[in-house]
Amino acid sequence: MFQYSSQHYEGVDFGAQDLRFGELISCTFDHCTFANGSLEEITSENCRFINCNFRGALLNGSIHKESAFENCNFSGANLFVAKFDACKMTGSDFTNANMDGITIAGGDWSYTNLRNSRLVRQDLRGVKFYEADLLGANLEKADLRDSDLTGASLAKAKLAGTDIRGAQLKGVDLKAFEVKGLRMDREQAVMLAIAYGAKVD
Repeated sequence: MFQYSSQHYEGVDFGAQDLRFGELISCTFDHCTFANGSLEEITSENCRFINCNFRGALLNGSIHKESAFENCNFSGANLFVAKFDACKMTGSDFTNANMDGITIAGGDWSYTNLRNSRLVRQDLRGVKFYEADLLGANLEKADLRDSDLTGASLAKAKLAGTDIRGAQLKGVDLKAFEVKGLRMDREQAVMLAIAYGAKVD
């Protein structure tokens, strides 16, 4: 086990290094690559990753607290039972990432690419998904209460049993997904009716 604290790295290739069980505290990684790397059960706290490449990396069991992953690439990464607590993930790409058992506790996931992601039964209360791409995502029985879905793409998303009460839906195409079994509040139900052409007094 190792610990890096208050370090700054730019353009470094960590992909070939064994980073399992490591601890990162208040470090900055700018344009670094962790592609296909071993980061199982690594922990990060108050770290910042800017334009970093995690393509195909093993991050299963990793824990991240109040860290920022800005415009990072997680394509094909293994995030099985990883935890992101109050993290900033803006602009990051999760194409084909394994997100089974992931924990997302609050945080800012704006502008992320979560197309076709599997987020079944996830507790996503209060998470910011501003203009996130959730096209085709499986959100069945997820808890999205009080989340910010402003401008998010939910086309073809699976939402059976999902709870979106109190969520911000401004700019969301409410006709682009199946609403059967979706739990909404009255204000959202009115928005849905208006979207389908109803006149509400």
